[in-house]
Amino acid sequence: MIRRRHVIYVEGYDPQGAEGYYDLFQRSFVRFQKLWRFGGALGPLQIDSEDFAHWDVAAEGPNWRTETRYEFLRQEQMIRANMAEPLPKLVFRALRWTACFMVDGSNYRIIRAGWRYGVSLVHFQMMMVLWVGLAALGGALAGWAIVRYLGRIESVGVMGGLIAAALLFFAMKPLAHRWFVIQINSHWPHLVEYVRGEKSCFEHPVEVCAQRLVEAARANAADEIVIVGHSGGGILLPVIVARALELDSDLGRHGPRIVMFTTGSIMPSVGVQPWATVLRRAIERVAIEPSIVWIDAQSRKDVLNFWGLDPVAGLGIDVGERRRNPLVWDVRFRDMLSEERYSRVRLNLFVMHYQFLMANDKSAPYDYCMLAAGPVAVEDWACRGADIVPAFAADGSFAGVPAASS
Repeated sequence: MIRRRHVIYVEGYDPQGAEGYYDLFQRSFVRFQKLWRFGGALGPLQIDSEDFAHWDVAAEGPNWRTETRYEFLRQEQMIRANMAEPLPKLVFRALRWTACFMVDGSNYRIIRAGWRYGVSLVHFQMMMVLWVGLAALGGALAGWAIVRYLGRIESVGVMGGLIAAALLFFAMKPLAHRWFVIQINSHWPHLVEYVRGEKSCFEHPVEVCAQRLVEAARANAADEIVIVGHSGGGILLPVIVARALELDSDLGRHGPRIVMFTTGSIMPSVGVQPWATVLRRAIERVAIEPSIVWIDAQSRKDVLNFWGLDPVAGLGIDVGERRRNPLVWDVRFRDMLSEERYSRVRLNLFVMHYQFLMANDKSAPYDYCMLAAGPVAVEDWACRGADIVPAFAADGSFAGVPAASS
């Protein structure tokens, strides 16, 4: 039984940061307690440094209590700065990235690995192209109208057209924000630089998180350390853990068990690329490491993950008999949500994508708050979750993890 847990959370490319994720966890934790009839408390968000924030969680039943330190790797300042770059610079980088992916076959490799995610990514690429194209078309029409109907010389028409195009482009910026066009098209060019081994804004968060993981393991203050990566965080997670193994080759062999938990990960979109040398080396390193438990949670109903794809062999990484990881966990959202809620949100791409982090309506093997704050090890939930759910009684007491069947 887990009495002390340490969670280190690595977010995707999301500007809401620690405050937003704390609010999400807080709302989910209230529902989690009502559903499972647990006691406990959630402490306040504490900003520890520019790199980390944390909150403390306590959950308990009549015969158990689990305390969790939930640390959050802060990338929001970097992400917000990237998204606030001058628009011409951001757009140029995005269009160059899109053109390269179309020409060098990267888009094709993503679609082959997971066609639903691939189509979604192409959608965001084309939305950026459409944004620029509509502004250019509007400017061209304005310039033509100035010359045709106002009788101005062509140079005046050209100038008026450029001004009109710029005004239209900036007028559509709020829509680009609302539809995640800026966020997605800001993320990928920086991500590509990092996994190619070029200088990148991701170097610092990866390094400080790897150091923090080593420190937490050496402190030996928890029964289980779970380092979690959701969405784009799943891309950074193998690199963080591989770097931590470089800093401490005995990581996982002393102190608490270490679980690398990728959930709703978009990692294969990058890992499948032969030029992503930094990531592919890290995946291979973690795949053969017996002291680390890597669990990859996937769901067929999440368009923005790679359901059914092996996170190692499916990327063309062959480790042969040395392979130890990962354990793939097939998550069924229909088992977690009420029929009413499932029908309401199942077509909302981002709500379904974030369901990996949100509270359930029904008791089920996958419940993020249970994984973060409950008394059962994450690996046990992934392996025998259906047998563990009935071990929790109506009063919140826990009968223990059932013995594995022979």
